[in-house]
Amino acid sequence: MQKLINNPADAVLECLQGYELAYPHLIRVHYDPHFVYRIDAPVQGKVSIISGSGSGHEPLNIGYVGRGMLDAACPGAIFTSPTPDQYLAALKKVYGGVGALYVVKNYTGGVLNTELAMEMAAEEGFQVASVLVNDDVAVEEKANRRGMGAAVLVEKIAGAAAEQGRDLDSIVQVARRASAQTRSMGVALSSCTSPSVGRPTFYLPESQMEVGVGIHGEPGRRREPLVHAAEVVNIVAQPIIEDLELKAGDMVLAMVSGLGSTPQQELFIVFRYLHQLLTQLGVRVERQLVGNYITSLDMAGCLITLLRLDPELLELWDAPVRTPALCW
Repeated sequence: MQKLINNPADAVLECLQGYELAYPHLIRVHYDPHFVYRIDAPVQGKVSIISGSGSGHEPLNIGYVGRGMLDAACPGAIFTSPTPDQYLAALKKVYGGVGALYVVKNYTGGVLNTELAMEMAAEEGFQVASVLVNDDVAVEEKANRRGMGAAVLVEKIAGAAAEQGRDLDSIVQVARRASAQTRSMGVALSSCTSPSVGRPTFYLPESQMEVGVGIHGEPGRRREPLVHAAEVVNIVAQPIIEDLELKAGDMVLAMVSGLGSTPQQELFIVFRYLHQLLTQLGVRVERQLVGNYITSLDMAGCLITLLRLDPELLELWDAPVRTPALCW
């Protein structure tokens, strides 16, 4: 293992300390329990948007804290769900008096810990709700689909709705619609190495790719020989297009996210072929993101995410945002 760390046990803590030093004009970090919150929190009269996940997926979620997106993000240990006390402490710090929405990715530990935190919050009189993100079409059983790239898009859309002053019910409604209209699938060209483990989390032979891999290295749909970028795009994008039932005349937001060690050059090559494929189908790419937005430490490969847009979702996506990872 060759990594720029000191002690594997301190990797998350030292990352947060450096993160706070890098963005003092946007965020603050609370330690023990760990969470990142926007510098002007709490914003009175505004619904709070809170998310969380294991560390190792940066910039998700700490990179999306700021005006127009998340009020707080809870980072767990690497690839480990945040605890209920983290979620509850973050809520108390950013609560603006009119409710809070948790964005929850569909992983067993994350769902259970968030549900427990919500029960604890409700007992203390806080108004809370949640939206589940489960967009990974590599898992054919819909109820078991993992939360992937949709988290970035749902957090942005919910954050914009909250910034407009909408009430909690309205935000829940639009966030759930965004989640329902988003699908993702990933492909890995190499494993990642967790600092605490010190070796690759799975073995992928040379010239092979894992199609449909999860963001923690979970197995995908199948393993097969690595092919050219254009064919990889076809293999990964077709299940998304079919599951969303995209048709000519639809407009989408397309995101190509690296998984941690894929050069930007390769991501743009992937996006070129994705754009070409969608255009041939008559589907308009109305907005796009190409870069590292949800990663898996140093895994090579990419994640393709498509959100079917409607005028309201597009307006909320375009609304101003100012976070370390997204800003316009």
